[in-house]
Amino acid sequence: MTVREKTNLKELYEIDDNLWLEKTIDLLKENRFNELDLENLIEELEDLARRDKLAMASLLQQVIIHLLLVEYWHSEYERNARHWQDEIDSFRYQLNDRLTTNLTRYLEENLAKTYQRALKRVNNKTGNNLNLPQQCPYSLEQLLDEDWFPKKYE
Repeated sequence: MTVREKTNLKELYEIDDNLWLEKTIDLLKENRFNELDLENLIEELEDLARRDKLAMASLLQQVIIHLLLVEYWHSEYERNARHWQDEIDSFRYQLNDRLTTNLTRYLEENLAKTYQRALKRVNNKTGNNLNLPQQCPYSLEQLLDEDWFPKKYE
C-alpha cells in the first residue's frame, strides 16, 4: 500500500467507518500491519473498551436499583416484587454472560460510584422517602450471584 492508499484509508474512516472497519480487518487478517490506519484503529479500540465498561456498569447499576427496591420499598413490594426479581435476574444474566477479568476488576473499582448513581435513581423514583444506606450494602459477589437476594426475598 502506498502513502496515498494509506491516506485514502484515513479518509475512508471519515466517509464510511463500516467500510473502513472491513478494510482494516482484511489488512489484519493478511498481516499487512504497516498499511493500517493506526491512529483511527487505536481510537476505535479505546472507544470499544470504554463502551464495554459503561455497558457493564449500567447493567450493574440496574441490579443495584432493583435490589434496593426489593429490600426497601415496602409499600410497593407486594405489587412489584416479582417484576423486580425478574429484572434482577435478567440484568445478572447479561452481566455474567459478558464478564471478563478486566471488566470484573472495573466493576469492583467503580462499585461505589455505580452505587451512588443507583441510589440517586432510587431516591428519584421513590420520592426520597426510603431510608437507604449511603454506602453500597452489597458485595460485587452478591450482586453477580444469580441465586442471591436480600433476606426480604428469600
